[in-house]
Amino acid sequence: MVATCLQVVGFVTSFVGWIGIIVTTSTNDWVVTCGYTIPTCRKLDELGSKGLWADCVMATGLYHCKPLVDILILPGYVQACRALMIAASVLGLPAILLLLTVLPCIRMGREPGVAKYRRAQLAGVLLILLALCAIVATIWFPVCAHRETTIVSFGYSLYAGWIGAVLCLVGGCVILCCAGDAQSFVRKAGM
Repeated sequence: MVATCLQVVGFVTSFVGWIGIIVTTSTNDWVVTCGYTIPTCRKLDELGSKGLWADCVMATGLYHCKPLVDILILPGYVQACRALMIAASVLGLPAILLLLTVLPCIRMGREPGVAKYRRAQLAGVLLILLALCAIVATIWFPVCAHRETTIVSFGYSLYAGWIGAVLCLVGGCVILCCAGDAQSFVRKAGM
């Protein structure tokens, strides 16, 4: 019973974390930039935000974004963070699908419990790898962006990325370490 609850908890936390990573990848509010203090930048309409896909300017009643489409002139850290976040988003799909097939309420023919156990272990490893990609990208981007411009604060996308990566890491560790051993999967498959 405990292993079943841990599998469900691992699946739910991993799924919510993966959604957070997808949201982080697709939004542009990674860091808020300004050359002055925030009140001064708001008065001068110079408060901006920077993300993987666009640089944005936030003015009174206006939010204008300039897409970053020229790959050859982009800094290396933006390209690397894009690749890491896309890899994390793509790795999440097979991990979540594997976790769906491992849930105790799902049976796939007369497969042995050991096969289910191996799928659970593979899903846990994929989730930990996904979390590491997201953590590296969400830490590397603001550090390198700070070297280019003055960062005033982190944007909500970074917070969503950090929370999503931690949830995926916790979910992967729960699936990998705490969801039971091969014998418990064999007993469940025999029921």
